[in-house]
Amino acid sequence: QVQLVESGGGLVQAGGSLRLSCAASGRTFSTYAMGWFRQAPGKEREFVAAINWSTTRTYYEDSVKGRFTISRDNAKNTVYLQMNSLKPEDTAVYYCAADLNRVSFREYEYDYWGQGTQVTVSS
Repeated sequence: QVQLVESGGGLVQAGGSLRLSCAASGRTFSTYAMGWFRQAPGKEREFVAAINWSTTRTYYEDSVKGRFTISRDNAKNTVYLQMNSLKPEDTAVYYCAADLNRVSFREYEYDYWGQGTQVTVSS
């Protein structure tokens, strides 16, 4: 079992920055990949970024490349999503997720999910 708790969401103006955190507990954190997904109102949940257990591989959705950075601190059992140059279209509930098998952009491959944290970007 893995428990995930996101934090760091909030309201920010366009062009601003936020850093999301996701604290994990349960299984040894350094043994599984982590991802961030988001769901905007009226839309399906979509992939944002992912990182493997050793931090040697990262993946990003095209619209966030160059603006968002995923990282993890295995000593703190935490994964981060640094979001810069935020746009109103980034407004969504952001979820972190754990993939026990391999790093992936596919939602169905993730095994555990957090409850989400709201990010609202005003224009």
